[in-house]
Amino acid sequence: MGQQNNYIVSVGHCRHLGATIEKDGVNFAVWAPDAAEIDLLLFKDVNDDEPAVIHLSSSVFKSVYFWHVFVHGVKAGQIYAYRVTKPIINEFGQTSVEVGKILIDPYAKRVLFPDNYTRFQPNDEKKAYRCCMKSAVIDVNEYDWGIDTLPHRSLEKTIIYEMHVKGFTADKSSGIADDIRGTYKGLIEKIPYLVELGITAVELMPVYQFDELDARPGHSNYWGYSPLVFFAPHEGYSSDKSIMGPLDEFRDMVKALHKVGIEVILDVVYNHTSEGDENGPTYCFKGLDKNGYYIIKDGYYQNYSGCGNSLNANEPVVRNMIMDSLIFWHEKMHVDGFRFDLASILTRDKYGVPNNDSSTLLSIDGNRRLAEAKLIAEPWDAGGLYQLGAISGSKWREWNGQFRDDVRSFMRGDEGKVKKFVMRVLGSPDIYNEHKVDPQKSINFITCHDGFTLYDLVCYADKHNDDNGEHNNDGSNNNYSANYGYEGITDNKRLNDLRLRQVKNFMTITMFSLGTPMICMGDEVLRTQKGNNNAYCQDNELSYLNWDFDEDQREMFNFTKTLINLSRAGKLTHLNENSHHKLDKTLSNAKIQWHGTKPFQPDWSDMSHSIGFLYYYKKQEMFAYIFVNAFWEDLKIEIPSVPGHLHKCWYQIINTALGPGKDVTPFYMSTRYHAGDIIKIKSRSVLMLICPST
Repeated sequence: MGQQNNYIVSVGHCRHLGATIEKDGVNFAVWAPDAAEIDLLLFKDVNDDEPAVIHLSSSVFKSVYFWHVFVHGVKAGQIYAYRVTKPIINEFGQTSVEVGKILIDPYAKRVLFPDNYTRFQPNDEKKAYRCCMKSAVIDVNEYDWGIDTLPHRSLEKTIIYEMHVKGFTADKSSGIADDIRGTYKGLIEKIPYLVELGITAVELMPVYQFDELDARPGHSNYWGYSPLVFFAPHEGYSSDKSIMGPLDEFRDMVKALHKVGIEVILDVVYNHTSEGDENGPTYCFKGLDKNGYYIIKDGYYQNYSGCGNSLNANEPVVRNMIMDSLIFWHEKMHVDGFRFDLASILTRDKYGVPNNDSSTLLSIDGNRRLAEAKLIAEPWDAGGLYQLGAISGSKWREWNGQFRDDVRSFMRGDEGKVKKFVMRVLGSPDIYNEHKVDPQKSINFITCHDGFTLYDLVCYADKHNDDNGEHNNDGSNNNYSANYGYEGITDNKRLNDLRLRQVKNFMTITMFSLGTPMICMGDEVLRTQKGNNNAYCQDNELSYLNWDFDEDQREMFNFTKTLINLSRAGKLTHLNENSHHKLDKTLSNAKIQWHGTKPFQPDWSDMSHSIGFLYYYKKQEMFAYIFVNAFWEDLKIEIPSVPGHLHKCWYQIINTALGPGKDVTPFYMSTRYHAGDIIKIKSRSVLMLICPST
């Protein structure tokens, strides 16, 4: 035990990384294997430029790779940072640390920004103190969860709503008080809307602390896909800016959502950080061990993320950090699940080579403390790696990009797509073809944050990203979209009716396909981004949800709400009584029949733009018949008989061609059809009939 700068210090330990509150003080521990000497800086406040310096040079404060010190008398709320003052140089004259930078703790639960914050630290010491980010000591157990219970809803019964915390309520039209618009607290105010819609889980776009200045000049980082650290909630989404404010307000939100049975899934980014490449700033990982935290070749950061660097996820210390982060958010913040951005990067080794049996993904899959957490992978990266259907681990579910592309293509009238469309509706058995795969392996979506909104998908043939400042070169060019005769928003009623019908078609197919459906914030009310398919830097009304709904928007909301309710009663995912049935068994139990305009005469040719299928829903002892007409002309079809019940009639519950207030009909009010009836199916429409088998 000794004394430095009026602080009494002792050796401490590295059993836990980060700042851990213990009896009589705080233990600080950090990974920095190439540091020969390191400073722990203790600040009086976030703008303090004269910190107390606890200099660690003795080997007693280092256990092989980890630096640690126990500071007596320090309490929750203490602001701190690290600084490497002397490196270890290898035989090639190289080191993995950066000397002299003020560094936040990789395990920080709270990140603070000074009044004069800048992304790149100046060389002047005092100025650096004043403008650098800092960490804060947090007592994560200082919160009353009351009787909060995680809903533990099965994926079979899950409807995911992908949303942006700020964008959901930031617009003045939300009617929320100015001081909480765009915050966790603001989201709480709109929970009744989510309940009415019928969703069961919100998938929040990144809420790990990110730097809003991490964007090109004149723009801001709106989406948040560039984390600073992996444990701290984003301060910008909290109306309470106190030390504990963002953590407590986030947990208030989670508790409020759980109270009404809605789960919270986080979109997490463990594939890169905001430090960028060799030209980017240094605020944490680069300064402590760049060769450990990042994939680097010949001195250059490997950019499989499209954001400058790639996390070295299969390095043991990085893998442990990812695991610790997930466990923290699951156990301490009561998060129900995680969607992994560019998850394929987590399969790459330290050289960037893909590893089919990724130890990191398998470790997450098999961790007992995450046994009840939902795990969803985006199974590709920006380096060309595409692993749809190949993410290791039985718990992993995948964003199905093929569902998005093939359904879009078929519904806009592309040729040669009917067979692929059918595969997507059936849970993609061509992709998930192992017998052990369950029916919910596929997360089905038509749109997400990245790309056109659902309404823009039917209003724009091309992207319009000029406002992003990249000369419209950013964003995907492969949108499989159509404007149906006019580019952009119009007052033409005929065209608007067609577009609304197509949006309803997409929503219907998503809800009734085998797998877990996901809809994007605002698609249920025809939200538009005016053709911008990459609004990552648009922190403004373009990205926000506008709550002043017109007649068509209210109609779409009511349609979606009713559709979600219907999907719980008759979607393909509920075809069996045994929840342990796998995909192949589920499809076998469904007794699917294929039909064209004539019963049992489906058109599988490349010129086909329509398909009918009939299936059995054993749980409710009910048959369902769906006909999808993606053709640009009306068709006449003959209704097939109910299997085994020749004289039973069908009841129409969905016909997207009938228009507002008529396209979804309660069972007791529906139109009846009999086998052999000839009916007209309007161009670009979806029909669904049901019949009880008893």
